[in-house]
Amino acid sequence: MEVGWQTKLQGLVERTAFIFNNELLSDVKFVVPFSPSEIELRTKVIPAHKFVLAVSSPVFFAMFYGQMAETKDSIELPDCDYESLLELFRFLYSDKVNLRERNVMQVLYLANKYMVPSLAEKCSEYLRDNLTASNAFSILTLAHKFEDKNLEYRCWKVIEKQTEKTVRGDEFVTVDRSVVESVVKKEVLNVTEVELFKAVDHWATKECERQGLTVNGESKRRILGEEIIRAIRFPLMSLKEFESVALDSNILTIDEVRDIMNHFKGALKLPLPFMDSARIHFRCNRFPKFNVPAGSGWYHSGAYSVNFTINKPLKLLGVEQFGSEDGEYTVSTEVKDTAHNSCLGKVSGTYTSVKDDTDIYFGFDVMFNRPVCLEGNKQYTLVSVVKGPVSWYGEEGQLSVESGGVQFTFSKCTFKNDNGHSSVTSGQFPAFIYS
Repeated sequence: MEVGWQTKLQGLVERTAFIFNNELLSDVKFVVPFSPSEIELRTKVIPAHKFVLAVSSPVFFAMFYGQMAETKDSIELPDCDYESLLELFRFLYSDKVNLRERNVMQVLYLANKYMVPSLAEKCSEYLRDNLTASNAFSILTLAHKFEDKNLEYRCWKVIEKQTEKTVRGDEFVTVDRSVVESVVKKEVLNVTEVELFKAVDHWATKECERQGLTVNGESKRRILGEEIIRAIRFPLMSLKEFESVALDSNILTIDEVRDIMNHFKGALKLPLPFMDSARIHFRCNRFPKFNVPAGSGWYHSGAYSVNFTINKPLKLLGVEQFGSEDGEYTVSTEVKDTAHNSCLGKVSGTYTSVKDDTDIYFGFDVMFNRPVCLEGNKQYTLVSVVKGPVSWYGEEGQLSVESGGVQFTFSKCTFKNDNGHSSVTSGQFPAFIYS
C-alpha cells in the first residue's frame, strides 16, 4: 500500500470508497455463497469495516456495538449471494450501486433486511424503470412483500394492459394462489377468456406437481378453489374453445358442463354462476392536447364534474384522472343518474400517478369495484373529489367523441367545479374506461 494514500483523496466519501472490499484496516470478514457456474457452488470472502457498516445501518450497529455484539471476525451469511452483498457494501461505502436485472431483487432484500431505505428506494426506482411483461409478477411479489404501493400499482397496470404476455410467461406458474385469484377477479384484462383459462390450468398443473399430487381435474379444482373457478368467465368462450380447452381440463363438474352447454345452445333456464361481461376494455379519450401546470396556477384539490350521454348501453369500468410524476392522490369518484341525482357507482382510494402508456401526461385509473351499467340516450354525471399535488390537465376537449362504436357526448355540469380550469373543454377526466 502506497504511503500517504489518504492525501491523494479529497473527500471522506472518496477515502471510504478506497477501502471498500479491501483488506486495509478491515476488522471483519463476511463469507457468502458464490456460484461461478450453474453446477459449482463455493463461498467467497468480503473484507469489511465494522465502523463503516455501523454508521450506515442500525442492524449492523446492533450486530457490532449492541449488547449482544458479534465477537467473531468472520461472519457467514448463507441467505445472500456474493454479488448482491458486494453491492450493498458498495453503497454503504460510496453511495453508489451497480444494479442489474440479475441482482436488483436480492439487493432490495438486503437493503430492507439491513434497514438502508435510501438503497431500497434506488432498487424500487430501478424496478419501476425496467418493469416489463416478462418480470411483472416477480416484481409484484417483491412490491407486496416490502409494501411498496407505488411499485405494486405499476405492476398491476402492466398485467392489466399486457395480460396475455404476462400469464403466458414463465413467472406466472410460480406465483402464489392469491395472485392467481387476484388476476382472474380483475374486471379489466387484455386477454381472451380461453387464454386466461389455459394459463390458470397450467398454473394448477404445476402446483399439483410441486405438491406431489396426481395431476387430474379433481386435484386441480381443489388447489384452485371455488373463488377462482367462479371468476373464470366460461360464457365468453366460443363453443369450440370450451369443448377443446375447458372441457378437456376436467376441472368442471358434470352439472357445470351441462349448464354451460345448454347456455351455448340457448336452452338454459337458470342463470349461470359464471359472469359473462367482457374483460377487454375500451378507452374514450376526451382531449387532443395536454398541459403541465406552470408555477402554482393549477391545484389538484377539490371537486370536478362533467355530464355525459352515450348512444348505446355500456358498462362503465372506471375513469382516468390526471396527476403529476409520482404524485399521490386521495380520490372519491361517483357516477350518477343526472335526472334523479342517484348514485349508480362509487369508489374511493389513494392512487399514485404514472406516465400514460401512449401520451406525454401523467395520470391514474380509478376503477369501480363492479361495472356500472349505463343505458343509451340518458344523461349521467361524473364527479370526483380529489386531494393531492398539482396535476396535468387537458385542453381543447371535444364535445362529442366516437370510441369503440359508442358515441359519447359531453356537456356542462351544474355541480360545483372547484378549479377554474375545469370545464367541458378543459381540465380533468382524460379517458372513460368501458366495455
